[in-house]
Amino acid sequence: MNAVMGNQMLYCRACGKQIHETAASCPGCGAVQENVGGSSSKRILPAFLLCFFLGFWGVHRFYVGKVGTGILMLLTFGVFGVLWLIDFIMILVGSFTDSSGKKLTQWT
Repeated sequence: MNAVMGNQMLYCRACGKQIHETAASCPGCGAVQENVGGSSSKRILPAFLLCFFLGFWGVHRFYVGKVGTGILMLLTFGVFGVLWLIDFIMILVGSFTDSSGKKLTQWT
């Protein structure tokens, strides 16, 4: 099986040259690519700690920009603990996303 399977090529935002999705800058023009890889600028560790200690109030959702569901969790004590537990597990396994749908990939 190919080790790079699933990785994509994208286009530079400045010059349009095709670059790898994880490139921080374009090798052609040197332009910095803002969050090209599809990962969030938010970190896993703060989200994990907020979820663990204050998850029933949805504070971790406010951290990642999900204000609507954060308010819902605030008013319903983490939707009676169920949504809190789901979020906690999703953060641990690395599938929790921010408000724009980008995964939290970096711990610190």
